[in-house]
Amino acid sequence: MDLKLAGKRVLITGGSKGIGRASAEVLADEGCNLILVARDAAVLDAAAAAIRARRQVNVRVISADLSSDAAVRKVAAEAGEIDILVNNAGAIPPGDLLTVDDATWRKAWDLKVFGFISLCRAVYPQMKARGAGVIVNVIGAAGESFPSAYIAGAAGNASLMAFTRALGKQAPADGLRVVAINPGPVETERLVMVQKERAAATLGDPERWRELTKGMPFGRPAAPAEIGYAVAFLASERSGYTSGTVLTINGGG
Repeated sequence: MDLKLAGKRVLITGGSKGIGRASAEVLADEGCNLILVARDAAVLDAAAAAIRARRQVNVRVISADLSSDAAVRKVAAEAGEIDILVNNAGAIPPGDLLTVDDATWRKAWDLKVFGFISLCRAVYPQMKARGAGVIVNVIGAAGESFPSAYIAGAAGNASLMAFTRALGKQAPADGLRVVAINPGPVETERLVMVQKERAAATLGDPERWRELTKGMPFGRPAAPAEIGYAVAFLASERSGYTSGTVLTINGGG
């Protein structure tokens, strides 16, 4: 299926690894020109080089910490006009109400929650002025399942779900669409690291970590590309009547 995305300008945050990089690779395969944002300049440059080698598309990089409004505004200004924004940066640490302190909670939300919101606020006006554009927020299924041992993440993700639905309700009147994806477990570096720690503690061997994923749907976590394909479809005109929707991809779990 031709998603008719060739030539689209796409800004992807958290674009150097995991779901962000997988989304970038899928969108590059569709002919999009990319702007990748992440904090680690070296990892970002390596990801961009690999994508350029994969497809003949333009890939720019911006190294930035999106936990401040000033950085968000700088990234938006440097990126210029874009057709698609993929908000993906940020990882909120685990812990229950009594173990996540105020500083940790606020720092995590500054990047994941307010980072998403601030970049939408920075990008939305120029999309509205053109009467075209799509925002895809990659959030997380904890916003639906409410694990008490991940309380900061559950609350932050639920907030971003509500934000997506509210903005997505307004967007069609401005010629835009705003959607979100809630991934369940995905085989990112972070997931592998956590599972290896669990395997070392419970099985005595970190390399046996895949044994701990057997209870997941299909006996495995999702591949990052499986989320990336959904990002591309939702961002395309093939999904042109979709706004304010949050798509859960968790294997039915």
